[in-house]
Amino acid sequence: MGINLIFSAILVYGLLYALATAEPVEDKRALLDFIGNISHSRNLNWDPRTSACNIWTGVTCNHDKSRVIAVRLPGIRFRTSIPTNTLSRLSALQILSLRSNGISGPFPSDLLKLRNLTGLYLQFNNFQGPLPLDFSVWENLSVLDLSNNRFNGSIPSSISNLTHLTALDLANNSLSGDVPDLNIPSLQMLDLTNNNLTGFVPQSLSRFPSSAFSGNNITLQNLLSPVSSPTTTVRKRHSSKVSEPAILGIVIGSCTVAFVSIALLLIVMNRKKKDGAITATSQKKEKSTKRSISEPRDVNGRITFFEGCNLVFDLEDLLRASAEVLGKGTFGTTYKAALEDATTVAVKRLREVIVGKKDFEQQMEVVGNIRHENVAPLRAYYYSKDEKLMVYDYYNQGSVSALLHAKRGENPTPLDWETRVKIAIGAARGIAHIHSQIGGKLVHGNIKASNIFLNSQQYGCLSDLGLATLMSPISPPAVRTAGYRAPEVTDTRKVSQASDVYSFGVFLLELLTGKSPVHSLGGEEVIHLVRWVQSVVREEWTGEVFDVELLRYPNIEEEMVAMLQIGLSCVARMPEQRPKIGDVVKMVEDIRSVNTSNSPFGGTGSPGSTPTLTPNVGEIGSSMAPN
Repeated sequence: MGINLIFSAILVYGLLYALATAEPVEDKRALLDFIGNISHSRNLNWDPRTSACNIWTGVTCNHDKSRVIAVRLPGIRFRTSIPTNTLSRLSALQILSLRSNGISGPFPSDLLKLRNLTGLYLQFNNFQGPLPLDFSVWENLSVLDLSNNRFNGSIPSSISNLTHLTALDLANNSLSGDVPDLNIPSLQMLDLTNNNLTGFVPQSLSRFPSSAFSGNNITLQNLLSPVSSPTTTVRKRHSSKVSEPAILGIVIGSCTVAFVSIALLLIVMNRKKKDGAITATSQKKEKSTKRSISEPRDVNGRITFFEGCNLVFDLEDLLRASAEVLGKGTFGTTYKAALEDATTVAVKRLREVIVGKKDFEQQMEVVGNIRHENVAPLRAYYYSKDEKLMVYDYYNQGSVSALLHAKRGENPTPLDWETRVKIAIGAARGIAHIHSQIGGKLVHGNIKASNIFLNSQQYGCLSDLGLATLMSPISPPAVRTAGYRAPEVTDTRKVSQASDVYSFGVFLLELLTGKSPVHSLGGEEVIHLVRWVQSVVREEWTGEVFDVELLRYPNIEEEMVAMLQIGLSCVARMPEQRPKIGDVVKMVEDIRSVNTSNSPFGGTGSPGSTPTLTPNVGEIGSSMAPN
């Protein structure tokens, strides 16, 4: 009996292991053959030794990982044509997206072997030549997007056999001839704009707006009598007994409708322009408002990705993404964007960029090639005349500012001392790495709590690097009230490594006090954190300078005082009096060794009674210069 149970258990575990480690071997080989035989400039993490279902970028498998059901590879910069007998071997494939690449050659008829396709996205490539005659093999196809290519010839009438089709986009090609009778009741979206089509719109498509056919030499049939030829139509209209006053009324009425339509359009466009480029969509089942990043006026450019980035999306994905405003900062607005493939990224929309495309791209290349565990990596950027976007990893814990200043009840786990020390250490290391780049000349320029996040090890991680030199300067009053700016910085473009150290010092004081750099004590009185801390230390030392949350932990007073000394030395009024960031890193790292017997780096003391603070006030005061 016992042996049977053991045998059964082994069998079950074996089956579970087999399911857990299942791989679509044949599909995996087909994908490797595809990527190995097509030219591309972006590297993918398609390693034969790793799991295609769990690791490979752009690949989705079914529930038991036995087959590949979706391949989404937009913006990989593919060149040449699709190699035959590669993707066509993915017989279970349902979604194929190769959008926004540079694929050339004729329509890949090899794909007609994929009988289970429900969505095919080949827009924004360099395909040319005629479309295949027989589309009916894709009987489950729901979306067909072949727009923005160089396809020519006629539109195959076999498309009408796609009885599940809901969206058809053939815009911006060189298609010619008549529009076929596409009697597809399920069709909801149609775009045939900017081709060389002629003739009339068939009655089956008359339900779509005229804008779906613009940019062609097409006459809308629903404005004409149902006749066999244009000549007969003209003759019948001339023979009809319509009086001149009636014709005049029709003309005047038509002109009035056109005028009102144009006026309404201008009003709507003006309102949209005033409201900004973000459109809000109310979700009935959600309390929060979801937004989408609206399409910019100039979308001619493409997203530039950096080496090692495994994200796969294009501008169209970003524009369609459900977006949530994370914050509005000095240089723009940051959004949390949820893409269709469940990837979440942070997108920063820049405002008031004053440099040209070349200078912008050069700065992005500098920033994008920085790789350090305490610097948030720039994954991609987008530049056009009217739109500049930067794409970062999304940190789900939010910024240190949000964690530190959350209202009571919003943040159930306040930042303890150990976490704050790790945040300070990480941020200092990140700044030191930045300052070592470009021959020791690179500057961050915008260090503040809202630009610092927690990485996977809970250390501080800097974002928003290197934007100060790209933006229009902020006026001196705004600079001075920002709280983090060094006294000597009157133009945000003229920051220095010493001003970075000052900003970091303010951040340390913020971590210690729990107070914002500029805050109000009630009424109209505004308190500057640096001045307040300096005055408290100079006049009479009290425990009030520290965040009350930290006073719950015993045996950390010496470490807090040491951190306070570092912060005050960083905010010295004269730049030459401030320490170099390399020295700051060593000092912050040494804090945990001040009182190692009571608070090893691996943990902090438990919350307890409020400690008695007995620092050497004179020593702290001597390191401080009046601001």
